[in-house]
Amino acid sequence: MEGVPHPIPRTVEEVFNDFRGRRSGLIKALTTDVDKFYQQCDPEKENLCLYGLPNETWEVNLPVEEVPPELPEPALGVNFARDGMQEKDWLSLVAVHSDSWLLAVAFYFGARFSFGKNERKRLFRMINELPTIFEVVTGNVKQPTEQYANHNSSGKSKSSAKSRQSESESKVVKMSASKDEDESGEDEEDDEQGATCGACGDSYGTDEFWICCDICERWFHGKCVKITPAKAEHIKQYKCPSCSSKRARV
Repeated sequence: MEGVPHPIPRTVEEVFNDFRGRRSGLIKALTTDVDKFYQQCDPEKENLCLYGLPNETWEVNLPVEEVPPELPEPALGVNFARDGMQEKDWLSLVAVHSDSWLLAVAFYFGARFSFGKNERKRLFRMINELPTIFEVVTGNVKQPTEQYANHNSSGKSKSSAKSRQSESESKVVKMSASKDEDESGEDEEDDEQGATCGACGDSYGTDEFWICCDICERWFHGKCVKITPAKAEHIKQYKCPSCSSKRARV
């Protein structure tokens, strides 16, 4: 429940800034302000919700009384489970629900102000550049992610592709042997030079198109798995033939 009115976001950039502010507040509640958050979530109280606010603050409060609410509501009763599980598991659970709530609020604004397909895609891509609250709280952030503003992914090479790239790139790149990156990524380049195709077993070669399996994280020549660069651009999650067959047998 937000006691102070905040400007209503109406554009993709404004919705993203709203998302980012609320996310920052929630992360504070579950990390730096965790002791204060823990104390406010008394299981003896009524159903409580954790709200992230656009000004990067947070509050624990009762849900709004109006039905339907003006905005999607966060998970109800986060305080009830506090003493029934390990603290880290409880915080992780709250983090997961907080991630879901943030997406619901963002796309509520998108629907309210009639965002088109391209606007929704751009909004999700901007959001997806940030680690989830769950990843931050559990320490499972796989790569440092800067704010989306002025972000340009056009300069990424294979050495940086070992970190998960934006959805539009689908963890797919040409493996390039750029010598200009030897100081900033020596370990990654060593891994690059030693890479072998999971299908044919041949070593990495310059100017060959490769694709990485999102399941087993092995690299393959595009020609070996019949994936072209154009086709790869439309793949959200690539599964190699081996992983695909395993999934089918389950």
